[in-house]
Amino acid sequence: MQKFICVFILFIALFSDAFGQNFTLEGLISDEHHQPISGVAVSVPGSNKIVFTDQDGHFLVESLESGKTTLRFARLGYTTIENTYSIYTSMKINVTLTAEVKQLKEVTIEDDRMEQRNKSESLNIQTVDAAFIQRNLGGSLMKTLERLPGIKTIGIGSGQSKPLIRGLGFNRVVVVDKGVKHEGQQWGADHGLEIDQFAADQVELIKGAASFIYGSDAIAGAIAINPAPVPMPNSIGGSVDLIGKTNNNLLGGSVNFYARNKQWFLDSRFTYQDYGDYRVPTDEVYVYDYQVKLKDNFLRNTAGRETGTHLNIGYVNEHFRSVFYLSNTFSNSGFFANAHGLEPRNVDAVMHDASSRDILRPSQKVNHFKIINRSVLEDGNHRFEGELGYQRNLRKEFSDYVNHGYMPPVYPSFMTIPSDLEREFDKVVYSANLRDRITLGKHELSLGLNGEHQNNGINGYTFLVPAFNQYSVGSFVYDKYRLNDKILLHAALRYDHSRIRMFSYTDWFPSTITSGEVAREEYVVRSSDLKRQFNSLVWSVGANYNLDRFSLKANIGKSFRMPIAKELGANGVNYHYFSFEKGDPSLAPEQSYQADLSLEWKAERWSILLSPFYNYFSNYIYLNPTSGHDTNYGAGNQIFQYAQSKVLRYGAELQFKIKFLKTLNAEVLGEYLSAEQRSGDKAGYTLPFSPPASALFNLTWSPVLKNRPEGTYFSIDCRVTSPQNNIVPPEKKTPGYQLINLQAGTTVKFYNQSLMFSLQAQNVLNTRYLNHTSFYRLIALPEMGRNIVLSIKLPFSNIKNKP
Repeated sequence: MQKFICVFILFIALFSDAFGQNFTLEGLISDEHHQPISGVAVSVPGSNKIVFTDQDGHFLVESLESGKTTLRFARLGYTTIENTYSIYTSMKINVTLTAEVKQLKEVTIEDDRMEQRNKSESLNIQTVDAAFIQRNLGGSLMKTLERLPGIKTIGIGSGQSKPLIRGLGFNRVVVVDKGVKHEGQQWGADHGLEIDQFAADQVELIKGAASFIYGSDAIAGAIAINPAPVPMPNSIGGSVDLIGKTNNNLLGGSVNFYARNKQWFLDSRFTYQDYGDYRVPTDEVYVYDYQVKLKDNFLRNTAGRETGTHLNIGYVNEHFRSVFYLSNTFSNSGFFANAHGLEPRNVDAVMHDASSRDILRPSQKVNHFKIINRSVLEDGNHRFEGELGYQRNLRKEFSDYVNHGYMPPVYPSFMTIPSDLEREFDKVVYSANLRDRITLGKHELSLGLNGEHQNNGINGYTFLVPAFNQYSVGSFVYDKYRLNDKILLHAALRYDHSRIRMFSYTDWFPSTITSGEVAREEYVVRSSDLKRQFNSLVWSVGANYNLDRFSLKANIGKSFRMPIAKELGANGVNYHYFSFEKGDPSLAPEQSYQADLSLEWKAERWSILLSPFYNYFSNYIYLNPTSGHDTNYGAGNQIFQYAQSKVLRYGAELQFKIKFLKTLNAEVLGEYLSAEQRSGDKAGYTLPFSPPASALFNLTWSPVLKNRPEGTYFSIDCRVTSPQNNIVPPEKKTPGYQLINLQAGTTVKFYNQSLMFSLQAQNVLNTRYLNHTSFYRLIALPEMGRNIVLSIKLPFSNIKNKP
């Protein structure tokens, strides 16, 4: 109770200055031809106040005190000007910038919008742009982001992976696509993220609990994926991306086309990738202590095909914009044939090894269809934002029928379920978000309402997770209070209510049930009807302290996560992890308390950022291996039971950058995590998928060559990863390793367009190493061997100047 009283008092204190005499200044910036100019920095000299014009040249400066105020208008390629305005009421202005006409020997472009936003947020946020994605393209968007400290992936094959933030993943990380929570089958380690990385223009990584913004599932953090900005008025253009990889012989491409008149625009993209089985630096692995030979180091049946189709249509004017985003991603990929199911010996190796590009059983087909509307209305001191979303995630897993327990030896002819459809998950999601951002004096207040409804169906001849319906609704209030130019205070409060209804499931085959000396045939109920509802109140308080070179960010709070259907009602074999999993219908929502700190110092030639964190779960949900084994349905596999325990986690990330010369710089990225269960059967053990400490050392040379291609760079990464000996059974200890990766790139002119080349050499020395967070770590399968990645990007555009 004392905690909530303290939060309430803080809110009252923050609102005390809400109604001071402050004004807004909005305007339009254009060139000599009356064309709007985007990206103009509008700042108040001597303060941290800065805004940027949007695609239509509009800007809005808020919280200006009465009297004379000087504004500076600056953009590369235009003459910087300063104007002084007498402000005694909110007003509108028009500004004209003149293009600079002079020859420069060297031009350095610095865009500090990301830095300014990071300084104004309470959470630990790291932003990467399209150039970073292009330069570090991996097998998926999550693999591309894995270079950043605190970000890891659970990988399955060469094209599927899911994110881990500070060692937590699955339903503890929210992925937000264009403002809407992306909903797939994120509970499964073998279920990748259905996101086209070519369609991502900017990605924000929030490390630390973000439940007060996104609700349940953001207990570890969030990954927000933003689309490309709205095209310039009266423009037409696009881009062509090509990619090739040597390890799995991947060939792919993505074509983008956009067009806009003054207010309407269209933006489209189509992506296609085709890849074969991937290679590992070993010719054998052991599954169930059974030796599996690999032909020519190929991991049989790991080929795949992926497509992505996107269409964006929008309307933009001075105060309102509304965009419809339509997308459909599809993948058809195989599972490593010897590591799926319960009989690694029962695999036709000759058939699988005949071709490295065919997709045979076991395999999966995943289709994710999505429609999102995102609208913004600006009216005075209010900025209304909203998203409406519809998603359908359809996942089908195929495998040859194999009977276990009391399943009939031959698949019955009367079954309507196809004999090769092992499991099917069909999720339909409706989402709605509403926010109002209000500027009141020194306060920037956000009020929000989120709602989501899910229908989850199942099919297939095996059972693991029951069908269920689920809905949730939450509301929040979040206030930023600018105490002065250096100190920014934050406070947030959120309330959530959610309900889940799970439906019973009965086996389609009879089992022999023995009671005493009496045996009878019975269709076993594997999951019963269940209704649960959850309520949660969470909070967060923080502060930012920003000087010219030093910045400090501190945040403490409480977050939550409601248990999912698998944790409540699972009762079947997980064929990917060789386990029989059982849920617990009585599980309570996870409660987490966290503290985050960020310390940054920037000098002229170097910078350092240290981000320590502390996290305590009072009732963490985990899958506990028991001493029992199931022989009726699990073919003798060990029984894993969902349980709860107290968990303590702490760690830190480090980023150090130094510039030796104008063209030579270095970077060190480090991370450390410690996790320990403090109660339950596994007290004293860590948590599953806890990544070991690691550091990445980078050296980059960016030569300035006269009459040579621009944007040239040569870079080398050396990643050093420590052993992970702190494990929880049935995990195995993982040795440390070192990796060498090389990157190079350049930009050349091609018919007045910029043609960008990026070349990567991943795992240059073909090192044989194990990744502790890999899906295949349990069978000691090493990671992908040497891989050369070539990507080419050709953007094209034509802007028609119209008055």
